[in-house]
Amino acid sequence: MAEEEVKEEVKSSGGGKGILIVLIVLVVLLMGAVGAGAWYVLTQMPNQNAQNSTKSDKVNKQEADEDAKVLYKAEINDLVLNITNSKGREKLMKLSFVIKSTEETIEQIVEENRAEIIDVVIAQISSRSSEELLTVGGKALLKEELLDEINRIINEATVTNEDIKKNNVKKLFFTSFVIK
Repeated sequence: MAEEEVKEEVKSSGGGKGILIVLIVLVVLLMGAVGAGAWYVLTQMPNQNAQNSTKSDKVNKQEADEDAKVLYKAEINDLVLNITNSKGREKLMKLSFVIKSTEETIEQIVEENRAEIIDVVIAQISSRSSEELLTVGGKALLKEELLDEINRIINEATVTNEDIKKNNVKKLFFTSFVIK
């Protein structure tokens, strides 16, 4: 009887050893898979960073190329405009701005089309409330729309001159922006 118990213990401990070995093998395989995954991620990161930096380098180079181009400027100074606030009360606004262009004759073109440009500025300002114009987003939106409208006017005025590129006004800067 004692021999049978010893044999059963040996059989059962042998069966336990089999499960233990399988578990150890699974843990080792799992650790190997995690290690391989970590190695793959770590080796791919520099490639992705290199690709991302290459893309950002291209964008920065394009911006630098545009900034490296000589930009000529023209000014529109001391416009006094009527605006209203959200309650309908009238206010006065004094506005001056500079436009920068890749066209070297921009100052002359602006001077020749000054009335149309001022009309566009008045129309854009009149369509907004003073509260909207005092926000950063309102000013940014006004800049974008003025830039588009001024380019449209200059494109129409220079359509017969093939030497002048379309949409040559690249930037607009407010030099005076007072609402009282």
